[in-house]
Amino acid sequence: MQAVKFSMVVLAAALGMGAAWATEDAANAKEAEAMVKKGVAYIKANGKDKGFAEITRRDSKEFHDRDLYLAAHKLDGTCVAHGTNEKMVGKNFIDMKDIDGKEYIKERVELGKTKATFYTDYKFVNPVSKKIEPKTAYCERLDDYVVCGGIYKK
Repeated sequence: MQAVKFSMVVLAAALGMGAAWATEDAANAKEAEAMVKKGVAYIKANGKDKGFAEITRRDSKEFHDRDLYLAAHKLDGTCVAHGTNEKMVGKNFIDMKDIDGKEYIKERVELGKTKATFYTDYKFVNPVSKKIEPKTAYCERLDDYVVCGGIYKK
């Protein structure tokens, strides 16, 4: 009987840890902030061309981690770097709306004109799940650009 109780306790603990491990697969807010700060520092140290190219490079170990990646826009809404879709670079997304109709790029650049750092909420495709999910992005202004990294909220 003791062996059965012990086995049940071990199984329950393992299942509980499995659930914890599953939630750890997604990036968290501290990781997003740290990656944005690292991205801004990289751009300052290496120049905008090299920095934006590294952010856009899909296999970048610096700026792509699980569901966390960076994106950068000029304050007019033009994408200059995107960690999951290089086809977005060079296009203006000022009027882009999420599934709920929120003009999140417009909001991002408007906040970037008046704040050095900020958060913004919207919905976007999670590169891991491939589903549209709620997202919170931490952003920092860098000259005439906004650099952001976001986490998906379950």
